[in-house]
Amino acid sequence: MDRKVVITGMGMITSLGLNLETNWENLKKGESGVRPINLFDATSLQTQIAAQVPDEFIEYSEKYVTKRVSKQMTRVTKMCYVAAKDAIKHSGIDFDTMDKTRCGVILGVVSTANTSAEKGTTPQNKVIKSMSNAMSAWISLEFELLGANYTVTSACASSAYAMALGHDMISTGKADVVIVGGADSIVNFEEIEGFNELYALSTENSLPEKASKPFSLNRDGFVIGEGAGIIILESETSAKNRNAVIYAEMLNYALTSEGYNIMAPKKDGEGIAFAIESALKNAGIKPSDVDYINAHGTSTMLNDKYETMAIKKVFGDLAYQIPISSSKSMIGHTIGAAGVIESIITVQSIVNELVTPTINLDIPDPELDLNYVPNVARPHKINYALSNSFAFGGHNAVIVLKKY
Repeated sequence: MDRKVVITGMGMITSLGLNLETNWENLKKGESGVRPINLFDATSLQTQIAAQVPDEFIEYSEKYVTKRVSKQMTRVTKMCYVAAKDAIKHSGIDFDTMDKTRCGVILGVVSTANTSAEKGTTPQNKVIKSMSNAMSAWISLEFELLGANYTVTSACASSAYAMALGHDMISTGKADVVIVGGADSIVNFEEIEGFNELYALSTENSLPEKASKPFSLNRDGFVIGEGAGIIILESETSAKNRNAVIYAEMLNYALTSEGYNIMAPKKDGEGIAFAIESALKNAGIKPSDVDYINAHGTSTMLNDKYETMAIKKVFGDLAYQIPISSSKSMIGHTIGAAGVIESIITVQSIVNELVTPTINLDIPDPELDLNYVPNVARPHKINYALSNSFAFGGHNAVIVLKKY
């Protein structure tokens, strides 16, 4: 059995907004969500900026999370829970009318962010707040779902891996609906200090909104973002049976390993190229079919160079015609949530026939000469799109999305 897997609902929280609509409006306008850090005192760190979720999130979350449950959740777990409730509402699904044994939750989670930046942690809730499975558990409990319920960890590709696993459950007939996605925040003293030791983060503290500049000559590292993204994956049959709005098809994917280095991608983008080629093969499409690529585009020297080389290797002369953009230029790198958030942005681009820009691309790198959609959104019809995620540890994921 090989069933079509469609997307019937989406929810997202980032530095640019607390719901799908606000995020999309700000992404279209090319806004930056990067600001000075205020979750803790960052003045002694080399990097003092991040793409934080707006301060009003805590008050906003009170409409979604009861006081009793709220005490058992970290701020980032709340983000995931709120995004899930929004995505389910967006999908119009009523789980009480579904076979709940065929409804599951699979999330990409690096950590629940129960760190020094977390306010109000109490000893009796420490264990529950720190459980890496807490996000999927809370969502499953809320809707009394009885299918698969677990988390997967593969660094910055985690939520893309969750999407792939959810796709498999539906396409092979093991589930009708899978809630997929993830949430993350590493905006805390310890992890920013650690990434500074690796020279991975931008230190452009004086102009936060200009700090994330993928594919630019003067890029100096990524900017940490935080947030959550949830997609409702559903079998086409289930979606049609309940007359759901279908936003796009998740056609297929590739999950590959670099097998090379704990931090660096394989030289000349060979590993990235293999992941993209595998995704096209698995989806049964040709390089000439691809109309848009949402790049991993971190704003680090090696990623942007090797991702560009990989795209040229796979697409040849076509590489120069395909619009490519990096959402991280606006919302920073949301780590475990990046794969799903950027897939949501890609679906929105397909539905709205509009490619979001790569902002801050003011000084192009002569070596990086592809069609990166600099600074201004662009109308563009998309039938097939790729969303790329490449992680420390060599975890590569490429999601193939199709207009429905």
